[in-house]
Amino acid sequence: MLQNINTLCVHGAKDKNNTTGAITIPVYQSATFSHPCVGQSTGYDYSRLQNPTREALENAVAVLESGYDAMAFSSGMAAMTILCELFNPNDHIIASQDLYGGSVRLLDNVVKKNGVLVDYLNTGDIDAVKEKIRSETKFIFVETPTNPMMQITDIAKISAVCKEKNILLIVDNTFLTPVYQKPIELGADIVLHSGTKYLGGHNDTLAGFLVTANEELSEKLRYLYKTIGACLAPWDSFLILRGIKTLAIRMERITENAKKIADWLGEQSAVKTVLYSGQSGMISFKTYDADTAKKILEKVKVIQYAESLGGVESLITYPVLQTHADVPLEKRLALGIDETLLRLSVGIEHVDDLIADLEKSVADADS
Repeated sequence: MLQNINTLCVHGAKDKNNTTGAITIPVYQSATFSHPCVGQSTGYDYSRLQNPTREALENAVAVLESGYDAMAFSSGMAAMTILCELFNPNDHIIASQDLYGGSVRLLDNVVKKNGVLVDYLNTGDIDAVKEKIRSETKFIFVETPTNPMMQITDIAKISAVCKEKNILLIVDNTFLTPVYQKPIELGADIVLHSGTKYLGGHNDTLAGFLVTANEELSEKLRYLYKTIGACLAPWDSFLILRGIKTLAIRMERITENAKKIADWLGEQSAVKTVLYSGQSGMISFKTYDADTAKKILEKVKVIQYAESLGGVESLITYPVLQTHADVPLEKRLALGIDETLLRLSVGIEHVDDLIADLEKSVADADS
């Protein structure tokens, strides 16, 4: 049985329909499938329910995350939306206070109107989480490290609390990926991914995933999956499969680069604070004033000023105007998401070129 993450990334996807010896899993670009006879099926009926290319991708992600099952969606937010259909009126949810802005938008403007109660807090503070739990609490939703303030939650510790109280634990593992973190092995019930990011890795495909720890959750989510229909298309499934093959080696290079850049940023007089988890490629840093932050965004050349993260290209983002623009101002400021904060997604370019680009942009911003 394959164990090493590098090997699993390359060989974790299996095409059970392969009779040709093809090394690459083909794109089964078909919306529907014929039946051998009445009452029989090839296992594929309609691509909203399942498609051979998507099935191979889902199997690969389930293996990487040590899960029972995985479902591939048309985007990370589509996956999040289906996940929220598990919530019922009067359910109480505890969520990490520093979530991706799109998740906050969905919880505050869609989920809450359906009668679901949401409290945000630092889920890394286990005592604070325990104090917030009440009889209606059904789910704890954790992002770790958080986006963009890099707060850390001990998944094993919060899982112990959840199991004691019969609460489901959901973990967004987009930032660290299964290369650096396997939430299900630590006790999580459901893992969420924006597959657009590190899993795909090339900024060319939207995708999302839910990975389940057991059959019961899989059956509930697959029912919603086929009913709502936000499934990933065959061609996009192919692209994400291709990206996953290099996931482990990309993460190794990205982390190597990010550690050097985080150290370099920490030595710059124009930089007030550097936030980095020590793994993966996500770094947030603060300048001393908003003008400096904006000038850096405008001066970088190799690093591109754009939303998203996790690709081979390095990107720099301005959370107050991009990823967290819909988070209420008071909440943003309380978290430290202000006009001096920049978020950097480090890519696989040569680190010397990235540092030189930052060095020139910081120098120009100071001048």
